[in-house]
Amino acid sequence: MNFAICVNNSGYPASLELHKTYCLLPDDDAAVDGDLRVIDESGEDYLYPADYFILLELPRDTEWVLRDSFSRRLQPAAV
Repeated sequence: MNFAICVNNSGYPASLELHKTYCLLPDDDAAVDGDLRVIDESGEDYLYPADYFILLELPRDTEWVLRDSFSRRLQPAAV
């Protein structure tokens, strides 16, 4: 799991928030086409242009905290 900050949401204002950190999923085919697979505001993963994001290189401890945080967000709410 990698992370990126959205720097352009043209055409996707409901799906991407500017300056927000997003979780990326690996997708080699998407990368060949210049796209990234992003878990967007819907909680689902979709392809977006790679140049809409700045990839983040984070310290390992920070990555673990973010992974844990994203995992909690993506789990269904308890009823």
